[in-house]
Amino acid sequence: MYSGALVFSQVISHLPMHRFHRCVSRYRGNHKVKRFSCRDQFLCMAFAQLTYRESLRDIEACLRAQKSKLYHMGIRGNVARNTLANANRVRDWKIYADFAQLLIQQARALYSSEPLSVDLDQSVYALDSTTVDLCLSTFPWAKFRRAKAAVKLHTLLDLQGSIPTFIHVTDGKVHDVQILDELIPNPGAYYVMDRAYLDFHRLYTLHQCPAFFVTRAKTNLQYRRLYSRPVDKNTGLRCDQTIRLTGPLSSLKYPENLRRIKFYDVQNDATMVFLTNNFSLSAINIADLYHHRWRIELFFKWIKQHLRIKRFYGTSENAVKTQIWIAVSVYVLVAIIKKRLNLEISLYTILQILSITIFERSSLLQVLTDNEYKEEITSDQKQLKLFT
Repeated sequence: MYSGALVFSQVISHLPMHRFHRCVSRYRGNHKVKRFSCRDQFLCMAFAQLTYRESLRDIEACLRAQKSKLYHMGIRGNVARNTLANANRVRDWKIYADFAQLLIQQARALYSSEPLSVDLDQSVYALDSTTVDLCLSTFPWAKFRRAKAAVKLHTLLDLQGSIPTFIHVTDGKVHDVQILDELIPNPGAYYVMDRAYLDFHRLYTLHQCPAFFVTRAKTNLQYRRLYSRPVDKNTGLRCDQTIRLTGPLSSLKYPENLRRIKFYDVQNDATMVFLTNNFSLSAINIADLYHHRWRIELFFKWIKQHLRIKRFYGTSENAVKTQIWIAVSVYVLVAIIKKRLNLEISLYTILQILSITIFERSSLLQVLTDNEYKEEITSDQKQLKLFT
């Protein structure tokens, strides 16, 4: 029988905690803290994400029930609801945002060889946002509508491995297209977006970086066709054109040629028109790239269903952002474990298994693979040696 570390400790061992402490020092997170450190706060919140805790009281009750195991989990401070609530309220959320970015860098390196249907050497990103509805009276800082509050998670997803590389949390009023101003484009990379990001001034800035974009055209697009390429209509393509914008404003904001591709989706019985500044890829590959954009929709659906980002443990802006970034860290950590242990099961299955085995002293690999693990015990293993 395995008698080593707790499953929770084995999960946390995959975190670069020395780099976590650098993030804490950067923002003086432990300044004047005596008992409940930023590490304790992070571990308690990570425990809540892994075990689907609903509230601070729920976290307190579960951890106090396992009080004898807290030290072995790495938690040194006394777990109390008010202490954790105060930590979420006052300790800078940027500590956990920076640490999540470090984990994202590790995960991207592990998933860099993940295949796409389009064979590209450059990175491919999908940009989109999702809205989490809140109560306006409880979250007055997250203004959205007259009688409604919300936060938006603006996310840039690396399509190789579905790892978020950029997340910006705002109130619900911030329009999606404004996030293009926050991005630092990766030259040569592909950015796949829907029509909400169709702003020709910002797209031209992306083009000058130089980076490539693939987006949907609006029905009122004003343009002049310069050239048409032959297409195979059996693939769903309807046209592949080089165009020039003719609108009084759009022609000034984007003064160069664009590529317009029309595609008919048989499965959904829908016709889509794409705009891109890439003239080297085939038209069907451009359509495939946009098809991969749906991975970010699946990512949003997944994190809303399996992580605690729809119900928050605090009402302040700092507490909400802290919880979101720690949730992202847990998601990326599970993705790292899946790759390092070469697991075939899904992230959902890993989370479900961890949620009920977190206090066990079983081998993490055995728990996640259901392999038999036997510890070799020699006859004199427990016998102390008097002489060597």
